Amino acid sequence: MTQAPSLPSNAVDYNTTLVLALETSGKNWVVAAHVPGTGLVKAKQVIAPNADALEGAVEGYRRRAAAGGQVVERVILVYEAGYGGFWLARWLMARSIEVHVIQPSSVPVERKKRRAKSDNIDVDLLLRTLLAWLRGEPRVCSMVPIPDEAAEDARRPSRERDELVRERISLTNRIGAVLTTLGIDGFNPLRKDRRKRLETLRTPFGQPLPEHAKAKIVRSIDRLELVMAQITALEDQRDAVLEQDAPGTAERMVQALAMLRSIGAQSATVLVYEAFVRHFSSSKALGSYAGLTGTPFSSGGAEREQGISKAGNQRLRATMGELAWRWVRYQPDSALSKWFRERLAGAKGRMKKVLIVALARKLLIALWRYASHGVIPEGAVLKPV
Repeated sequence: MTQAPSLPSNAVDYNTTLVLALETSGKNWVVAAHVPGTGLVKAKQVIAPNADALEGAVEGYRRRAAAGGQVVERVILVYEAGYGGFWLARWLMARSIEVHVIQPSSVPVERKKRRAKSDNIDVDLLLRTLLAWLRGEPRVCSMVPIPDEAAEDARRPSRERDELVRERISLTNRIGAVLTTLGIDGFNPLRKDRRKRLETLRTPFGQPLPEHAKAKIVRSIDRLELVMAQITALEDQRDAVLEQDAPGTAERMVQALAMLRSIGAQSATVLVYEAFVRHFSSSKALGSYAGLTGTPFSSGGAEREQGISKAGNQRLRATMGELAWRWVRYQPDSALSKWFRERLAGAKGRMKKVLIVALARKLLIALWRYASHGVIPEGAVLKPV
């Protein structure tokens, strides 16, 4: 399961606590520190981009504090969530260092038209933000939950399937584009007899496919078949979870969700591993994580709604958008579907899109309660056994 972000502590003793901010990149890392006993709020240094160099920097700051007559009893470090993932957080936690991973978009920045930006400036900003968060200042930033390695790894098959599906679409379009330039349509490379049908294709002039065009299509079909085989293997692995007799917590959630009409194995898997294995303090936090919360603009006499934030998990948000439409169709007697139809009242266009997003958010929260606590959404129907 995923570790929830720790609440800020108001009892930080800065005489015994080393507070660090880390700006990571592929070239080098920049560290800024509040070092006890030195009066240096932004003691900075550039280190090699690896964990050993960071560990050496921490020990160096400990020695500085000791030279100033203070003993470091607690180390707190923050860095931004990014391409490096959470391996560094787990590595530091194993060494008794308190780690917080900050949501980059939540850090307030200057709104000048031209804003100076460098690693040194960014790490200073991270350190100031962390110190404010430790003081308990509300909403100064958002911390990202740190998933354990097993929870993070469990998401990979579903994400890999999405990548392969996109690759399958790309290859299919590429084959269609070649045939279109030859005046040929109606060829479906996803059919099992694709190679046999390829041999029968003729141009509008009654000629067989040109040599190089046909060779390109054959090579594309080779790649397509490999992609399709990998998708099938991942789907078989996904579906096997539904048949487990002694499932773990995540697998039990998948099985429970798949029992509801309108929810298949893929949607259930995405919901669980992208969201429900994480800790959320409230339903509002879950909606924010999915990016399904509104962004009102109200200043002076101007007041309007700018749509959903789209700042959360894109895979989860896309899945909920599709699932909301299916829920209305296959769960017409549920309370949520009735709410949607009453609010819609025959409206079309933009209002229909607005309401389906609102339904997606309500449905996400209802399914979270169902998967976590067994509370079946009101009026929902289970699939026949």
